[in-house]
Amino acid sequence: MTSSGLQPRQDGDAALRLLRDGVLDLEGRLVDASNTTLRGILTLDGVTARCVYKPVRGERPLWDFPDGTLAGREVSAYLVSRATGWDLVPPTVLREGPFGPGSCQLWIDEPQDAEPLVGFLPAGELPPRWFPIAAARDDDGAAYALAHADDPRLARLAVLDAVINNADRKGAHVLVGDDDRIYGVDHGVCFHVEDKLRTVLWGWAGKRLPPDAVEMLDGLAGQLSGALGAELADHLTISEIAELAGRVDNLRETCRFPQPPEDWPAIPWPPM
Repeated sequence: MTSSGLQPRQDGDAALRLLRDGVLDLEGRLVDASNTTLRGILTLDGVTARCVYKPVRGERPLWDFPDGTLAGREVSAYLVSRATGWDLVPPTVLREGPFGPGSCQLWIDEPQDAEPLVGFLPAGELPPRWFPIAAARDDDGAAYALAHADDPRLARLAVLDAVINNADRKGAHVLVGDDDRIYGVDHGVCFHVEDKLRTVLWGWAGKRLPPDAVEMLDGLAGQLSGALGAELADHLTISEIAELAGRVDNLRETCRFPQPPEDWPAIPWPPM
């Protein structure tokens, strides 16, 4: 829930209007982010909500992604998420802000009592129905496991990440809203034409996709050849959209979650 009470799913159109047209006043910077990431308050017609604003001019150059494209990839992830019907990415737009054009995304407040779904846990104390992903040790040498819950909401996010080729699904990028939905954030390094899937959500690797995911992929394939493809063309190259459609087709053919890559780091660093 945002400060206005807007729910990203139920009030999507209202949220998009606020994101596009609201007056944006900045509150501060999220200092842990690698690119300039600012929190602000949007106001329009008496409605207010917090947002995350990432100006293009604050993007750090990357060797494998073209300069100035990360904001458009953030918007593209939202467009694909909306097309799936799962609404896993908060409403996101490209707009002018105090530091020029950039992505603007609805802020998701996590309840203080929200149970984390991803994290480092003592190696011998994993809860039931949790997947261990990687072994680790703390500064004192105690054994820990990077793990995540066997939760169907996370499984949907893992499918979305495979579709958009997310190269940076950290545990901290998985938020639990107070509507009991989960949201994925920080999608600036997605949609590369090469396989760059890097995630902490490998618990279902190689397993069969659930029926709702197969049904979603069938619908998504049709949308990519129509209106969705046209929307994405404002932010992605023709080749990136073609590879996106190819990943969807491959998932439909295999009906299985992807396996970790052998020639690319499978887990982002840091993982949380």
